[in-house]
Amino acid sequence: MLLRDFFSANAVSLALTAKTKDDVLKELIGLLRLDEKSEGMLFRMLKRRENLGSTGIGRGIAIPHCRSLVVSRLRVAFGRKVEGVDYKAIDGKPAQFFFLIVAPPLEVSNQYLPVLGKIAQFAKEEDVPRRLLEIAAPEEFFSLIDEKGL
Repeated sequence: MLLRDFFSANAVSLALTAKTKDDVLKELIGLLRLDEKSEGMLFRMLKRRENLGSTGIGRGIAIPHCRSLVVSRLRVAFGRKVEGVDYKAIDGKPAQFFFLIVAPPLEVSNQYLPVLGKIAQFAKEEDVPRRLLEIAAPEEFFSLIDEKGL
């Protein structure tokens, strides 16, 4: 299982316009191209998860994630906001890089936790935040993931 296999170019935004945590979540959800009702349900699920504790893991990275009936298979999206957004991250710093993970409640392939783990592993790489700032196109994002062998 390669992390790259779960991303598609149309689910990568290198120029998020959001100014708040809620707006970041909405913009990331929009990358999944769901219907309006499903987007609303997913937003509420992600908010509920964030109320348990921020998914801002520090170093400018957040990994909002949840399980929801609005998807039939694991879906991921990536967004970048260079200026950063107050995300109540563990280190108190703004988040700039957002990895959204959504999986159905019951998943035959059981990939939710392994994908979450791979993204966390990717985020811990020393050069990743700097390099995520430098990428100019989704293809460069995919090349970085491939280079890390995840």
